[in-house]
Amino acid sequence: MNQAKRKKRIKDWLDEATIADMQEKMSCNEITSEDLVFMYLEVIAEKNPNLNAILEVNTKALQIAQALDDERAEKGPRSMLHGIPILIKDNIETGDNLHTSAGSLSLANHYAMKDATIVQKLRDAGAVILGKTNMTEWANFMSDHMTNGFSSRGGLVKNPYGPFDVGGSSSGSASAVASNCAAAAIGTETSGSILNPAAQNGLVGLKPTVGSISRAGIIPLSHTQDTAGPMTRTVEDALHIFTEIIGEDRLDPITRKSRHLEDVEWDKCLDLTGLAGKRIGIVRSIFENEISSELAEMFEQKIAVLRELGAEVIDGVELGCKEDDLGYAVLTHEFKADLNGYLANTHPSNPIRSLADVIQFNNEHPEETLQFGQVLLEKSQLTSGTLTEKAYIEALERNRYLAGEIALSKSLDDLELDALVFPQDHGCSIGAAAGTPSITVPAGFSKAGEPFGITFSGRAWSEPMLITMAYAFEQKVNARRKP
Repeated sequence: MNQAKRKKRIKDWLDEATIADMQEKMSCNEITSEDLVFMYLEVIAEKNPNLNAILEVNTKALQIAQALDDERAEKGPRSMLHGIPILIKDNIETGDNLHTSAGSLSLANHYAMKDATIVQKLRDAGAVILGKTNMTEWANFMSDHMTNGFSSRGGLVKNPYGPFDVGGSSSGSASAVASNCAAAAIGTETSGSILNPAAQNGLVGLKPTVGSISRAGIIPLSHTQDTAGPMTRTVEDALHIFTEIIGEDRLDPITRKSRHLEDVEWDKCLDLTGLAGKRIGIVRSIFENEISSELAEMFEQKIAVLRELGAEVIDGVELGCKEDDLGYAVLTHEFKADLNGYLANTHPSNPIRSLADVIQFNNEHPEETLQFGQVLLEKSQLTSGTLTEKAYIEALERNRYLAGEIALSKSLDDLELDALVFPQDHGCSIGAAAGTPSITVPAGFSKAGEPFGITFSGRAWSEPMLITMAYAFEQKVNARRKP
């Protein structure tokens, strides 16, 4: 396809093309994976200077696409992801010419020795790893007042919809997909880092149950809360990616529990009647004092849509704990232990071997790295790094009890609810501490043009039901619009 034809295809078709749309055109030989990569590279060259969403492009992307096109012609597609360009968050390892830095200037020259398990699964499914996305540095656990989307390595990510919060920490993944710089992206979440930027950028963001996706090869923040997940323009696209990246990995023992999703008939999740008969809980105490009157009114309108689609809405649900009750003690302790373990096992040429090394590097380069300080890094460094402290054990036990047994069990089980629904990413800390899944879906825009989303949250391993409900809602409201 020549350049003029590609430019016309970008203008007339690519912007909101789904993964299924791309597969259809590739199967009919109307386009190739190489064409897709070229088109996205043109979009990146045009838009990324203003967005700062993508740190670097894979030097091998075009040749990988060419090889996948050749394979398709000979054997057919491997999966729905065959030939699809996907971006990867900068804290996820790729064993190629891309760096892995978690947004930190201290790791700006760090190359991973191999793919993270999730990246290998994407490659096995035939996806083209297009590049790495910028992110809030150290997954937003460097400073208690860092601007969302900022990293010392990549600068500030911009929201393509205007002068609005881009969300964190998977901000580059969200901004890039929202502005059509790739078909989809992978983000990571510890507490709101997929859901929040998805809501802020008019995207679908799926934060899965901890244990459904391997974390091996992902720069950690908290081994009890970290997970990766897809960020896409549609629920169906999120489903296509999610089904390819779940599964057991001996390098991440908790993924044995992913067997709970082995026999799911995923195609049945794309059901327009997915909300009919479902019992949905609304927990106003979580968000009523946190959102504007405009967003509150928009949320009420979306609750009405849930009812229209056949859901029974139970209002005024109480969780028995507040998000503030959970605190940050678990993250503060786990970050040092987990990061030290990760850095110690990087390539010997990497001079940064511990959290202490990161802090020292930042102190030696304050103008470049300490615009927002590093108080959270310093607090974590004060812990032993052995996870033997009584304060850590008590905080972990308290959080798991409050979030899992009290908040979610009390609301979902005692009231026989199928899911909880929140505006934006409110309530994310509860699901984060409990390790349970949520999915954010575009729901509209404020008068100023800022994206607004709603989040469905449920029990562990309830992804099929959450995806089904999110799909039914998405298809009814059709709220997404391109920037």
